[in-house]
Amino acid sequence: MACGKVMNYRDVKAEDVGPDMAEGHVTIRWLIAEKDGARAFYMRLFEMSPKARIKAHFHPWEHEIFILKGSGRLRIGKTWHEVNPEMFVFIPPNVEHEYEASDEGLTFLCLIPAKPTAEKVERPVEC
Repeated sequence: MACGKVMNYRDVKAEDVGPDMAEGHVTIRWLIAEKDGARAFYMRLFEMSPKARIKAHFHPWEHEIFILKGSGRLRIGKTWHEVNPEMFVFIPPNVEHEYEASDEGLTFLCLIPAKPTAEKVERPVEC
């Protein structure tokens, strides 16, 4: 294991999120992950093309998000929120959420824990 990691995000491969999870072009870059020695949190960079969408989903881990550029909206539970650069977002575990990019696209950092932070449930938690 290397002693830390310092590099430009452009040097990390952008992977297509794919049609099961997204509509339009959405990529993910795993900036910091288990392979880097991270044991508690992983850092990912999402880049959504204009009008792209990450479909509604839920899972037993939380998200901490920081909007870098572009704009759009996201739904947490039943509530839609407009997002712009310099805004941050917390999504609790097991709450359904989805993302929509505006005409200018949307780029954000998304941190997730290495392990689930709640028990897996069959249906999303209401909020």
